[in-house]
Amino acid sequence: MVDHFSNDALVLIAHGSTVNAQSSAPTRRLADELRARNIFAEVACAFNLEQPKIDDALKLVSAQRIFVVPVTISEGHFTEQTIPHRLGLAKAGQIDYERIQQIDGRTIIYCHPIGTHASMTDVLLARAREVIAKHPFPRAPKPAETALFIAGHGTEKNANSRKAIEAQVEAIAALGEYADVLPVFMEEAPFIADCFTATEAPHLVMVPFFIADGLHTVEDIPVLLGEPEARVKQRLAADQPTWRNPTERKGKLVWYTEAIGSEAGLAEVILARVREKMSNLQ
Repeated sequence: MVDHFSNDALVLIAHGSTVNAQSSAPTRRLADELRARNIFAEVACAFNLEQPKIDDALKLVSAQRIFVVPVTISEGHFTEQTIPHRLGLAKAGQIDYERIQQIDGRTIIYCHPIGTHASMTDVLLARAREVIAKHPFPRAPKPAETALFIAGHGTEKNANSRKAIEAQVEAIAALGEYADVLPVFMEEAPFIADCFTATEAPHLVMVPFFIADGLHTVEDIPVLLGEPEARVKQRLAADQPTWRNPTERKGKLVWYTEAIGSEAGLAEVILARVREKMSNLQ
């Protein structure tokens, strides 16, 4: 597909973190990758908790038309209120706003987050297949003997937090590749630790549906899967992986993948979100 964005700017927006520099790394890498592809005149990124901040996002580029894409998993307060408010698309607390607006003579086009796009199914499947291919010991399990778990944060404060995970579970389950495809969450049921009793399959593959390999994915989830916290912290201090694939837990072999932020197909999901909005302009 030929893209016609040579006069436009792309701005990626993510959470970032004040305590973990790795949180923003995937978004910065994606910006570098898309910049190198010369599809847009300018590519920049901005963050909620790191520099450059969302408030300054539109100042980072000079193009007259700017596509803004949230590099997040789900819709929620951050994408529906925080970002629009800080970009000037909506007033504080305003829920209804136009996603295409003129601000200071420039056209701002606010796209939906990448995590809710249908093509994320391919990204998640690629992660699951990759970890088995890299660590087939003692042998690569057949998908029919394997349960795939998509892990999210979850929160009872916002029902949208789990919708992206549940939508992907439904889409992957419909393919019939795995014995079971199930959602699990850190902070609401079904919980991550429930994975051992949720399926009869002897092999489990856990894919954290997070953009970055931050503290949740490299520390919290391994502990929830039964890895001793002291060992996790020791490995972190030694800059070693905090989960070894596969690990036997409760009579099952468990493969645990990295977060999806470094998956090769993610840049294409961003472009799909931009093309989606472009079609609305034509």
